[in-house]
Amino acid sequence: MSEMPNDNKTERKGNRLSKIVTRTGDAGTTGLGDGSRTTKDSLRIDAIGEVDELNSGLGVLLCEDMPEAMRTALLDVQNDLFDLGGELCLPGMEVMKDAQVARLEAQAEAFNADLTMLKEFILPGGTRAAALAHLSRTVCRRAERAMVRLHGAEPLSEAARRYINRLSDLLFILGRALNRAGDRGDVLWQKGKNAA
Repeated sequence: MSEMPNDNKTERKGNRLSKIVTRTGDAGTTGLGDGSRTTKDSLRIDAIGEVDELNSGLGVLLCEDMPEAMRTALLDVQNDLFDLGGELCLPGMEVMKDAQVARLEAQAEAFNADLTMLKEFILPGGTRAAALAHLSRTVCRRAERAMVRLHGAEPLSEAARRYINRLSDLLFILGRALNRAGDRGDVLWQKGKNAA
């Protein structure tokens, strides 16, 4: 979720920000959704930033051609990530729901159903869309690590933690499915290929 200024100097019309430059973060702090302030290098802001980067990466992935079912799934994820960002910027608030986790699990199962069983590790690559899905998967894992660190200091909801874990699984599957949709196979790891 992009940084949301939250102070008396921020002008709002309804739910829309009308003033983006507030200068309130110049001293290295930023506002949270509850009105409190924290340092920009705090565990909470680190987690928010990782989720924001993940969402931005999915935006790049969505610029690629892909089957409509995959596009819809990724757009749903982008909206979920704003929910997750909202939960992260409101300490103690639980925004993520079990239904969002269940949807990811069902989508992962559905997209995986038509894929061949993996017998080898695969390399990120193939089509550009597949490579971007794998890149998003790695950012997702980094976001998960940031959330685990935050949870060690302040509790996060179980649904939020399960969601980010399931999302990396879905992105792995989508990488494979995007290669299949682009008439490309998996790029298989060749153990010791350059060892000789």
